[in-house]
Amino acid sequence: MTVFAALFRKDMLLFLRDRRSLVMSFIAPILMASFFGYVFGGPGGGEASKVNVGLVDLDGGAVAQAIAKKLGTEKNLELEPMDRPAAEVAVKRGKLSVAAVIPAGFGDAAARTLFRRDEKKPAMEILYDPSARIERQVVEGLLTGRVMEAVTEEAFSGTASTRLLDEAIADLDKANERAPWSLNLRALLRDVKGLNGNLEQRQGSRGGLTVPFTMDSKAVAARPAENMTGHYFSGMGVQFILFLGIEAGVALLLQRQRGLWKRFRSAPVTRFAMLGSRAASAALCSLLIIAVMFSVARMVFGVRIDGSFLGFALVALAIALMTAGYGLCIASLGKTPEATRPIATLATLLLVMLGGSWIPAFLFPRWLQNATLVMPTRWAVDGLDAMTWRGLGVDAALPAVAVILAWGMVFVAVALFRFRWESD
Repeated sequence: MTVFAALFRKDMLLFLRDRRSLVMSFIAPILMASFFGYVFGGPGGGEASKVNVGLVDLDGGAVAQAIAKKLGTEKNLELEPMDRPAAEVAVKRGKLSVAAVIPAGFGDAAARTLFRRDEKKPAMEILYDPSARIERQVVEGLLTGRVMEAVTEEAFSGTASTRLLDEAIADLDKANERAPWSLNLRALLRDVKGLNGNLEQRQGSRGGLTVPFTMDSKAVAARPAENMTGHYFSGMGVQFILFLGIEAGVALLLQRQRGLWKRFRSAPVTRFAMLGSRAASAALCSLLIIAVMFSVARMVFGVRIDGSFLGFALVALAIALMTAGYGLCIASLGKTPEATRPIATLATLLLVMLGGSWIPAFLFPRWLQNATLVMPTRWAVDGLDAMTWRGLGVDAALPAVAVILAWGMVFVAVALFRFRWESD
């Protein structure tokens, strides 16, 4: 353990004295995360991929059923019926981007307000992940069109058509409104009642028809305003921690290339002391990077750990241990530092890209979102997101911790299997 402690201390001193390492490990991820968080923190543009939408039907009437049927035909949506508590939990955990809640009595109220400007319009509640603004806009636009279709069909030709038309005509007669649009609307309603669904007559009113409902959008997260900034700090943190793992692995290759490993063995230095000290220093440096980054995020951008602090600590520790194993794996598979560094860098960039560090995973096509669930970086970023701006409990961190640690064990197993003391 004395040798282990000495090697560990040496690695930490080298890390802290290397200005380039400090800049790349601390300042670079902070600057990149700040840039992405600032640029994409507000409402963004771009095309949205296929959106998984939850639909909560508390009405159960003909209009609600028609809305569900019409939304089910949209090629940009994947509709999933569910109850309200399940929808709110799914959105909060990031499993759903948007959920629409059709309240009880929505169909009759919307049809009744179709011709009445002074009637209170029913509100359709929209639960959305604050990181999925584009998806929310897409869903709200599609909902507006489909709800208008369903409501007008019911109002003019549905089972409640006669009753609703009689009520609308009675209200116009009672108001004794003599404006041209009111007279035209009264005549239109009487014609529609007589013809019961003549599509040509439905277009005859101008000024009397209004959108018969409103949308009450609700962001489901602990801190919706900081969601994108927090996400990019998570993503950039994971990226540069893995870069630190590359440096740890390349440093071991340099030692082997210079013959230092032979000297250590003649000391003697055990394999555990040699590799364990390097892994421990890489893990500690990773934890320092996470601590510094999220301290800056808290002070500058207001990003907080609104979920479980224990869960955050577990995810951070799992990422640190995985990074240590990643560095050892690179050292065991690489031959020379010169050849290993670019390959390891490319592999790392692919990992962080597919893990959602650069572009949030919810913007990926649905198939790619599912495919990237095998990536440790995806679980690392999602785990940090869950513990910060999503405000979830420790139970949401445990699956991420399990997957990340499993990958760390795979990296260590490969390192031990392929480890060579001497250079080729």
